[in-house]
Amino acid sequence: MYTTTYTAITYLIYTVLSIGLTIWVARILFQSGQIFLIEAFDGNKEMASAVNKLLAVGFYLVNIGFVAFFLRFGEKPTDLVEAIEYISIKMGVVLFFLGTVHIFNVFNFGRMRSKARKRQAEIAKSINRDQPTPQAREEQPVATAA
Repeated sequence: MYTTTYTAITYLIYTVLSIGLTIWVARILFQSGQIFLIEAFDGNKEMASAVNKLLAVGFYLVNIGFVAFFLRFGEKPTDLVEAIEYISIKMGVVLFFLGTVHIFNVFNFGRMRSKARKRQAEIAKSINRDQPTPQAREEQPVATAA
């Protein structure tokens, strides 16, 4: 009976801590990632907001799915010490997984941002190429009416 109680309580603590941590990280990523997405989508705030929400949903699904899937792995705790060790190991793996997903997201945000900057530079370059420089304007003859 005690084994079942320790297991159930341990699973509950692990699940609550893991989901709470996932929500906390997702909120930080959602708030901080918005500025990168706005820049990546050339200032289109509506598109950036929509993509940010989709990324948050994906983050929740992947991480909470992992937490639920990973729950069953490992030896079931039979006493308090094993319960603490179980939670510690599980939380360590969840933190590692969250960190990996975070690094993946930051890497992708960085790539999106670089592409947006490159695209903006190409647009600015083509606009500047089409406009005469101030020196070229001075050298052009002034058309006079005949």
